[in-house]
Amino acid sequence: MCKRILSIVAILMAVSALFAVLSGGRIFAHCDTLDGPVVQDARIALEKKDVTAILKWISKEHESEIRQAFARTLAVRATGKEAQELADLYFFETLVRLHRAGEGAPYTGLKSAGTIEPAIAAADTALQTGSVDALADEIGSAVRDGIKKRFKKTLDRKKHADDSVEAGREFVEAYVEYVHFIEAIQNLAAKEAEHHIDEQHKH
Repeated sequence: MCKRILSIVAILMAVSALFAVLSGGRIFAHCDTLDGPVVQDARIALEKKDVTAILKWISKEHESEIRQAFARTLAVRATGKEAQELADLYFFETLVRLHRAGEGAPYTGLKSAGTIEPAIAAADTALQTGSVDALADEIGSAVRDGIKKRFKKTLDRKKHADDSVEAGREFVEAYVEYVHFIEAIQNLAAKEAEHHIDEQHKH
């Protein structure tokens, strides 16, 4: 499953989601996109005519359905280019839908290419290059800058919090965002620490 690839991906997804929520931005699903890892593996599987590589993306209960869809897609692909494009899209949608079902998440359709969150795209790139150092530094810098930005905004408004009711409310708004940002990062770090301890106990 997507959430089981590596713990670093889960961390980056959480950080990306944290930034998106606090900034009011939209969060795009990682595995729902036409350039995401699920569809990328599906393209390769179709070219090789071997379904094996994509079975990891679905739960065992859906394996029979995806094998049947794969066989139908290969049969239709052989009839022409136009039919191939339609067949491929059908298969991508089926695969992503079953993948999402295995995660207990709703399927809302395939997203267009280029909609993967930058942090998640960078996580995939790190896996491809075999090094996460640059990405870790970049994420660390983003978190540090986020804390400083919210701290400064809150401190500036605190100085005038008692000037008027409106000024007080502006301070509270900045304070809540600042504290929630810190709290979210702390909770994320605590969960990672708990995961590390659990892994040590297993060994």
